[in-house]
Amino acid sequence: SQTLVKDEKVKHGSYTRVVCCCRKKCLLFNDVVLIVATLHTGFSRRAKSFEMILIGRFLEGIGAGRTPHYSMLM
Repeated sequence: SQTLVKDEKVKHGSYTRVVCCCRKKCLLFNDVVLIVATLHTGFSRRAKSFEMILIGRFLEGIGAGRTPHYSMLM
């Protein structure tokens, strides 16, 4: 059965906590994660640090995996 969260219908299979947070805030938070990942990747050459590339790629993977779920919430 569908649950009501703040007078909104929740789709089956979606997390109520994510719907509670609302779509716009989730997308903005995901953009912050992607911006941090881009800065790590971009400044890795200046810092001469290979580890920053790995951290940037890891964060980009997390951001890319989370984006489709948020865009289909409502």
